[in-house]
Amino acid sequence: MSEFVSLEVVDRVATIRLERPPMNVLSSAVQMEIRRAAEEVARRADVGAVVVYGGPKVFAAGADVKEMLDWSLADALRRTQGLQDAFTAVAAIPQPTIAAVTGFALGGGCELALCCDFRLAGDNAKLGQPEILLGIIPGAGGTQRLPRLVGVARAKELIFSGRFVGAEEAFAIGLVDRVVAPESVYDEAVAWAQALADGPAIALRAAKAAVDRGMDADLDTGLEIERVHFAALFGTDDQRIGMATFVEKGPGQAEFTGS
Repeated sequence: MSEFVSLEVVDRVATIRLERPPMNVLSSAVQMEIRRAAEEVARRADVGAVVVYGGPKVFAAGADVKEMLDWSLADALRRTQGLQDAFTAVAAIPQPTIAAVTGFALGGGCELALCCDFRLAGDNAKLGQPEILLGIIPGAGGTQRLPRLVGVARAKELIFSGRFVGAEEAFAIGLVDRVVAPESVYDEAVAWAQALADGPAIALRAAKAAVDRGMDADLDTGLEIERVHFAALFGTDDQRIGMATFVEKGPGQAEFTGS
């Protein structure tokens, strides 16, 4: 039984929802439940896309500073591994993922959003990596995922200053992909996820794997990863359905089965 993170699946869209009010602080217990939820959706054949949501008021305000206050060096090395493992489990979800961000997504909250494929934010959202203001640095992927997303110089400026960025600036620098009214964030994220879930599930997983693995490799290796994933899709029903429908009816008409 999960206390702080719920998982619901409706029409092939899973919602991983943080439920630790008022600010969804990412304690060790929350981290563990995030990992469990991520690993479950990764296994489920009935999930075609995933929304990570913190509720209508806040996404996640970061790690539990009170919990960390008296850590020793040994504690930090051990406990940060658990935090990174939890977030890596989200990044490793093979289905497309969307972070639905309202209010604050700071520190670990921003890092959690960075683990998703896309970020949809309310126009009231504030994102940032303020760890430097505590005399530390991001420890759950911020120094690695943020520069890969927005570029090295912008990432350094945000990490070095610890400042928050609003939704419009976040959109302008590529930190978020869409900005909507706060009250529409979850519905818009689900609609986006639903459109993805209706697509060819195996091909979407292959596309995600090829991009993610290729970004961490040299170009020649990345091209080989792409080639293997491309060829493997010719053993799927969706490939046959997609191509036959294209020939008979034109693009965008296929009804995929996920097999």
